[in-house]
Amino acid sequence: MTESPAARVAPPGAAGGGERLDRQTIVLGLVIVSGTLMAILDTTIVNVALETLGRDFGTGLSTIQWVITGYMLAMGTVIPLTGWAVDRFGGRRVWMTSIVLFVLGSALSGAAWNIESLIVFRVVQGLGGGMLMPTGMAILTMAAGPRRMGRIMSIVGVPMLLGPVLGPVIGGWLVQDVDWRWIFFVNLPVGALAFALAWWKVPHGRGEHAAPGIDLRGLLLLPPGFVLLIYGLSTASSGGGFGRPATIAWLAGGVALVALFALHSLRRRERALIDVRLFADRTFATAAAAVFFVGIALMGSMLLIPLYYQIARGEGALAAGLLLAPQGLGAATAMPLAGVVTDKLGAGRIVPVGIVVLVLGTIPFATVGADTPYWLLGGALYVRGLGLGCTMMPTMSAALTTLGRAVVPRASSTLNIIVQLGGSVGTALLAVVLSRQISDRIPQAPGGGGGGATSGMGQIPERVREQLAPQLADAFGHTFWVALVLTAVLIVPALLLPRHGARDHDSVPDAPPMG
Repeated sequence: MTESPAARVAPPGAAGGGERLDRQTIVLGLVIVSGTLMAILDTTIVNVALETLGRDFGTGLSTIQWVITGYMLAMGTVIPLTGWAVDRFGGRRVWMTSIVLFVLGSALSGAAWNIESLIVFRVVQGLGGGMLMPTGMAILTMAAGPRRMGRIMSIVGVPMLLGPVLGPVIGGWLVQDVDWRWIFFVNLPVGALAFALAWWKVPHGRGEHAAPGIDLRGLLLLPPGFVLLIYGLSTASSGGGFGRPATIAWLAGGVALVALFALHSLRRRERALIDVRLFADRTFATAAAAVFFVGIALMGSMLLIPLYYQIARGEGALAAGLLLAPQGLGAATAMPLAGVVTDKLGAGRIVPVGIVVLVLGTIPFATVGADTPYWLLGGALYVRGLGLGCTMMPTMSAALTTLGRAVVPRASSTLNIIVQLGGSVGTALLAVVLSRQISDRIPQAPGGGGGGATSGMGQIPERVREQLAPQLADAFGHTFWVALVLTAVLIVPALLLPRHGARDHDSVPDAPPMG
């Protein structure tokens, strides 16, 4: 397989240089961050607006969660094309095109006239956002080299630090004091700046015009398989739950398409959207399992926590955003240190610690009540952030350090698909659980039975809300227990991650180890 154009953006000597990041790589990293920040920020901004969107559009949680899930599924759908697109057109062109598409989707979302149009436009936005992170990661990974993987991943992780801190606060302020449409319009000036910086600093890459053609059969199997799986999961909020014939049919259809893609990928090998042979590398397979559950833990919490503050405690969007910020501050505290530890000692020594911390920070929410002190929940969120900061990027860094240079762009794309899929599963699953818990405890609530109760919570008088608060808190607590269990499962793959630093690898092998 010919060398990816992502590799050609690396400055001379990057692969075998010193462990410190040079100025050129740092500047390039900040330029990439300016684009990826939009996509990450947008997800966290929208989370605090769900209650307002459900009220304004007159729909329940089982429908309104598709504003997030549709966006994430679109991101996951387009990510498999990133490796091919970078090979074909070069990282610079793919990067700038992604920014334009994301900004277009943002403008359309801000102009949406009903919930259906908003979901469709969020999909357009996700198609642009889906290529931003993996393209940026491919460019920076090849620029930094294996010895500095942890440090460069810490730069890539900056949007994941700032998003959970700034997103809920900015989104809450816009929803409460301006208009919810501005949670999308705010991306227009940010996107213009990101485009200008990319034009200025991202190196030119002509692309490999002899690259294999796009995997059309894989495109017709894998993304629809993801969509059927998540849609089937979301339908379980209706009567009958997961035992409904329609739900089983959707899930079975999704599993069948994904299985057919796996067989197709084994035959097409590196020319497939995702080369499943990557999973023959134990470190990569272990890290992939871990980031899937990290996606569930991260995005599931970003759905539940703002809703708890708004629905069960009666807080406004801005207050909910401010109360959510400690999680991002915790991640900002831990992630730089986690990058250094990963480089020196290996992800296997930091990620298990992060998972234990993450579980400890989730316990107060699993036992939450109608009057749980905010200082306790804020402290728990900070602890959760510490755990997330020690988990996500070290795991992704470990997955890439053992792979060949030629497959790094496609491998990073695969990891980002798995993160988005985990986030989609987490959002849909926990929305289903919460909808059913509220409906079971408050069957007389407006729109009950399918998550519609949640949309009614923003419309009931405060006096009635206070009477329902214990039942609402109990419903959220039960849902957080589910999230806690899904988080605890992370410890299994984490214990299998390598316990040696990236400094042990002087160079990236030229070929993947799976032959």
